[in-house]
Amino acid sequence: MTAIALNRAAPRKLLRRLPDYLLLLALSFACVYPFLWTLGIAVGDGEQVFDFPPPLWPKDAGWRHFAAVWDAIPLGRFFWNSLWMSGLTTLGTLAVSALAAFPLAKLRFRGRQPVFYAIIATLLLPSEINFISNYVTISRLGLDDSRLGVVLPSIAGAFGIYLMKHAFEEIPDEIVDAARMDGASDWQVFRRICLPLSLPYLATLGIFTLVWSWNVYVWPSVVLKTPDLYPLSVGVLYLKGAFATSTRMVAAGAVLTILPVLAVFALCQRYFMRGMDGAVK
Repeated sequence: MTAIALNRAAPRKLLRRLPDYLLLLALSFACVYPFLWTLGIAVGDGEQVFDFPPPLWPKDAGWRHFAAVWDAIPLGRFFWNSLWMSGLTTLGTLAVSALAAFPLAKLRFRGRQPVFYAIIATLLLPSEINFISNYVTISRLGLDDSRLGVVLPSIAGAFGIYLMKHAFEEIPDEIVDAARMDGASDWQVFRRICLPLSLPYLATLGIFTLVWSWNVYVWPSVVLKTPDLYPLSVGVLYLKGAFATSTRMVAAGAVLTILPVLAVFALCQRYFMRGMDGAVK
């Protein structure tokens, strides 16, 4: 009887969840479709670029536009610049966020909450509001038109500090107190206890930062004047100037820019989901 009841309950449970699955499927399609459309434009060879509804995969598919992009711009150099700046931004963000979040989560000092609220309040401000002050600062430091000038203003952010503060607060105080009773300093508690126990959060923050820094366009275009220093997000726009009528060339360049971050997310997805699950809790 129990098996029969379970078999009867399964279809009813599926029917109750069917609207949720349909909604998730529609949202997934809405997120994936622009990339598929761009890919379809990039691999097509015909002139029907703006057909509506556009075909997801054209009949005259080919890969010549990707090879043409490689020949038209120094794609390898732009890729290296993006890798250098995104990697350094990610490492710097992880270090600064963790170091700033640890005292806010595990140390007791006067003014701790006002400091945290002031940091969180910066989330309400658009990042562009800091461009003038940041540019003046890096110019006086002699870092304008340099990769380091792009990286330094981007390594401290309220989101990273908030996420890591939550991660450290998830660690029981009993573990920290026991380590201090054994003679561990604050630095040892941070390095040997808090960091190892918050690896999923670090992975989540690292993926977020890597994707953002890989795709950022406005700040590098403000700081950098030498084309050889451009990242992919800025350098690919050369295709629009050199091939104003070839939308397929621009689409191929956009696809080549997106593929690396998609590969990173696919490889690190399980760490990302673990960190996001803890952040939601």
